[in-house]
Order: sequence, then structure tokens, then C-alpha cells
Amino acid sequence: MFRQKDTIPTRVGFGEGLKTLGKKYNNIIALGADITKSVNLNTFAEQFPQRFFSFGISEQNIVGVAAGLALGGKIPFFSTYGVFAAIRTTDQIRISVCYNNLPVKIGGAHAGISVGADGATHQALEDIAIMRVLPNMTILSPCDATQTKLATIASVEQVKGPVYIRFGREAVPDFTPNNLNFIVGKGQELIQGNDVTIISTGHLTWEAIIAAEKLKHQKINARVINIHTIKPIDKNIIIKAAKETNAIVTAEEHQIIGGLGSAVAEITSKNFPVPIEFIGMNDKFGESGTPNQLLTKYKMKSKNIITAVKQVLKRKNTFAKK
Repeated sequence: MFRQKDTIPTRVGFGEGLKTLGKKYNNIIALGADITKSVNLNTFAEQFPQRFFSFGISEQNIVGVAAGLALGGKIPFFSTYGVFAAIRTTDQIRISVCYNNLPVKIGGAHAGISVGADGATHQALEDIAIMRVLPNMTILSPCDATQTKLATIASVEQVKGPVYIRFGREAVPDFTPNNLNFIVGKGQELIQGNDVTIISTGHLTWEAIIAAEKLKHQKINARVINIHTIKPIDKNIIIKAAKETNAIVTAEEHQIIGGLGSAVAEITSKNFPVPIEFIGMNDKFGESGTPNQLLTKYKMKSKNIITAVKQVLKRKNTFAKK
């Protein structure tokens, strides 16, 4: 069983990663949108006040400024709630950033249903889908605080163009080794298994691990793959899992339509079709509540992954007989 080191919000990892980059590169600039501390830009702002600028609630303007800074040789980071960072600013990101393939790094904070009491207007459940269709955009969706720090550093050191980094507000189990060799575009096989594959991203990776451990007691060996890079996605690890387990469950704190599940289905349908079940938001808006209440209500917990595994195994057996 994976051991959690602590329980830490993934936004803390973003702040730590940005601070590390700031120490290493003088051309790193941070741009805030009125919620500096909430998205952990404050750690950078306190250490590098000359390289931090707060614009207030003007997200579209910030993207334009970030594009200008990038054209001038800087590497700007812009962060706010994912619903504003990815959705309110889509036009500016598409034309000013992606069309020019500029090194603007976007922190999509407070993503998913687990942002909790802020409710539907502030729960980013469509951001992966929107960012995924933009040419030149890289999407990172790390599973815990340590991996978020590594992903933030990799967004500069491994990717020349624009990057969208997705992370959350609430504290979640932190289990990634500090010395992990984080490679953009490479998935992680966390648990071996040949009966079924659970492919997860973000916060639901821990739920996938719990589900796999419980399934072992029921004589079901589930492979768990963490996809921390949604785009470019690791096709090889997914095709290999499809061929070796012949059944997949995807798990994401995002709309099922257009997210990780859709990406996995696109790959398997073209290369090696297998039955797939999807865990995620099923074409609904969220509501206010505690993170656990919402994850439970919208069926994104380990018990729901286990149910989906059993459903896909039934389909696997039927599929095999045809």
C-alpha cells in the first residue's frame, strides 16, 4: 500500500515549485488576480516582490500582459481559480498565447468538485476539455502536492510553449516520492495488475489506489496508472494496459465528457478497443458542500471506482465471448 507522507493541498506544491523556479531563473514573473494567497502565489511574491504583479479581477487582461511579457523574453506564471484561468480567458489564451506558442504557464487552481462550499460557479469541471482542444497547449494534472511542485518545475524546464497546470484547494494525501523523475507526457504505473486497469488523474488517483487495495481482498488485481499529463497523453502506457488487462476504468474530478476518459477512449478505440467505465462528473453542475459530501454525492469515491471495476469486468467477459 502506498504510504501518505502528509495531507497537503496541491496548491501548496504549486507555490513551492514556483518559488524554486524563481530562485533558479531571473526571468520568471508571477501575475495574480486578486487571490494571491489562496492560490499560493504569496510565497513567490514575498521572496521576489519585484517580479510579482497583482492585477485584481481582470483575468483576460492578465493573459494579454502575460503574452506580452513572454514575447519580451520572460516566462510568466498566471494563476487564479480554474474556472477563470481556463474558461473566462479562453479567447485570449487561444489567440494571444497558443496561436503564438508562447511560454505562458497557467495555474488552474481550486479545480474539481472538491473546492466545496464555493459552489457550481467556482468549481472547474470543464477546464481540461477546453484546454485539451487548444493547439500547442500542454496540460498537467498532478495527483498530490509533491507531484504538483515537480510538475510546476517541469512546466518550464521541459516545455517551451504554454502549459496549464491543474490543482486543488483542499488538503489531500501526499504520497509522491520527492525524488520522482517527473517526465511530461509519461504516465506512471503505480500498482501492477492484469485483471483490469484503473486510469486516474489528479486527486482521484488516491481514490484509485484505495480501490485497488480493496479489490485485492476480493481477488481482483487492478493495475493503477496515474496520468499526470493529459496532453500530450502517454498513448503507449494506455495501449499496453488495454492489451494486457482488456478492461479500463477512468477516474477524474472533471466532466466525463472531454476529459481524461474521453482521451483514453479516443486512444483505445483507434488502437485496441476494450470495455471502459467512466468515473467523473456526469454532465451536471456541482453545488455547495464539503469536499467529501460532494465527492460522495457525485460518485467519485473509491467505492464508486470498485463498482465500476465490477461492471467493466462483466462487460469484459461478454466482450471476450463475441
